[in-house]
Amino acid sequence: MNRRELLATVGVASLGTVGVGGSTADGTVRRAGQSAGTYHNPVYDHVFPDPDVCRVGSTYYAYGTYHQWGEDPLERQLVPILRSSNLVDWEPVGPAFESEPAWSRYRGLWAPGVGRLAGRTLLYYSDAEFGADNPGVGVATAPEPTGPFEPRGGLFRSEDIGVPNAIDPMLFEGETPSLVWGSHRGIYGVRLADDGLAIAGEKFQIAGTGVEAPYVVERDGSFYLFGSRGTCCAGAESTYHVVVGRAERLRGPYRNREGEPLTADGVTGTTVLEGDEMFRAPGHCAVVRDSRSGWWLLYHAYVAGKPWVGATPRRVLMLDRVRWHEGWPVVGADGTPSRVGQVPQAAHTGPA
Repeated sequence: MNRRELLATVGVASLGTVGVGGSTADGTVRRAGQSAGTYHNPVYDHVFPDPDVCRVGSTYYAYGTYHQWGEDPLERQLVPILRSSNLVDWEPVGPAFESEPAWSRYRGLWAPGVGRLAGRTLLYYSDAEFGADNPGVGVATAPEPTGPFEPRGGLFRSEDIGVPNAIDPMLFEGETPSLVWGSHRGIYGVRLADDGLAIAGEKFQIAGTGVEAPYVVERDGSFYLFGSRGTCCAGAESTYHVVVGRAERLRGPYRNREGEPLTADGVTGTTVLEGDEMFRAPGHCAVVRDSRSGWWLLYHAYVAGKPWVGATPRRVLMLDRVRWHEGWPVVGADGTPSRVGQVPQAAHTGPA
């Protein structure tokens, strides 16, 4: 058994401490209380912050932050990867990297952004740590979504691109691939080369300060920028919540529901998801589609009463349906995380 197989085995075994109810027909793990038609949040009751997701064939792959907190092998994976056929039943399939990329200079490989270009999987990662003076975005490739990924160097650092705290990348594939990124010092985008390994244009700003973890989708000719405001990593005291703005093109201008531009001083996006007494500080989301054109939000949150594992913020993986009303997204039943939901018909991602 190699290291990747061992870590995957450890991950499945470790779920036994959080209410595993058995295996599904395809071998993935279902938590206690889940049936074929419903699921219970969290969908992966293990530390898995800052998720992004991509689909290859009929399978989804989720990627999370690596950090050096904690002693659990899964928490120390160099970008952990999960696999699912329905966005609900997840199994670990190993780390993205066997060793830290040579380009990395900090302690964390945070907030990966993933996608497919030219028949291969691209993974963009934040090379950062708290207080880093020159963080940046690196890139790696793999023929298969489970990796291991081949580091391809750095895309840019803050000093190169002129954006402080240049982390939280998101790949917008579209007709022309672009990268969207930023953390509390402005949200920016830039055109990428066709292979996704270099920037191919000038950066453009799409949101002001105070927001991070951008995720852009296109629906019915409009572009929607999802982002997270508040604090992420203080356990139950965190204040994360998800906001959104809408634009007629990828480059903006994005506006909130009141029509105010998100680049204006003091203007924030429209809140679409916030915490409640059960699930705290939801945020850092990815938006995915199912086979019936349903929309879903995959994100992390804290479970009340269990916000830490030792010194590690215990941010677990959550799923909620996105509905659309008058051209704006509505998350869950009332804008807070759902306890129970209907299992999606998960078969594809991407724009409508």
